[in-house]
Amino acid sequence: MDNSGLVIVDKPADWTSHDVVGRMRRLAKTRRVGHAGTLDPMATGVLVLGVGKATRLLGHLALTEKGYDATIRLGQSTNTDDAEGEITASASAAHVADEALHAGIAELTGTIRQVPPQVSAIKVNGERAYKMARKGEEVALAARPVTVHAFTVTGVRRDGDLIDVDASVSCSSGTYIRALARDLGASLGCGGHLTALRRTRVGPYDLSMARTLDQLAEKLEILPMNEAVAKVFPRRDVSAEDARKVAHGGRLPAAGLGPGPVGVFAPDGTLLALVEEQGRAAKPLAVFVP
Repeated sequence: MDNSGLVIVDKPADWTSHDVVGRMRRLAKTRRVGHAGTLDPMATGVLVLGVGKATRLLGHLALTEKGYDATIRLGQSTNTDDAEGEITASASAAHVADEALHAGIAELTGTIRQVPPQVSAIKVNGERAYKMARKGEEVALAARPVTVHAFTVTGVRRDGDLIDVDASVSCSSGTYIRALARDLGASLGCGGHLTALRRTRVGPYDLSMARTLDQLAEKLEILPMNEAVAKVFPRRDVSAEDARKVAHGGRLPAAGLGPGPVGVFAPDGTLLALVEEQGRAAKPLAVFVP
């Protein structure tokens, strides 16, 4: 039986994304498991895993927009920009008025240029930035454009020199929430870091679809490939003749379904392939039928 598909996991705290993949390999009884979009160990929430043939979907899943619930502590900076790191500086945030806080957040909303955290998985000259940072090397990371669609304060708690800000964030892939915390603190002159992070959504997959590892151990819920693709990409149903063509890696005429991947389905509803329209042709990105 082919159990290829996506598993939407509610990742527990203190697990790496790779730990979750390891557990899923045992539950699904296959080595072919991968994940889309890493979550730091401290973070919880939606982690999308691909099982079997669906590992080939992960790179194409246009899981561009992500949602998070975060807590930012103002008044302290850390070397990792989150609570996993060591406090490197403290400066009272008691003077920060609500108006200044909201103005600082407004500056970090929209299309912004963001420097990734020193401790991140970005490669510099072929080496991961976090490995260089652990060796004590200064890592010069370039600012990258990211889009913060929404950055909404849901709670403010003041405690002496510290302010804890609860916020929900909707952003493009590649946005670091701990860099938002760092930059908000820097703009307010008191430093800041992330103390809690829960991913609530990756593309169309949200917490309502996510299952804990304990739940998945009891009942392994795998979203079948055809449902997973139809949920994210435009759908194109083809004739039996075109289905044969696609199954052998052939091209179809473009159907005007947009620039991104398009799911191609056989007359019986089987997912055949992902194609991409270029000019007048739709060329295969990945073919899933033997």
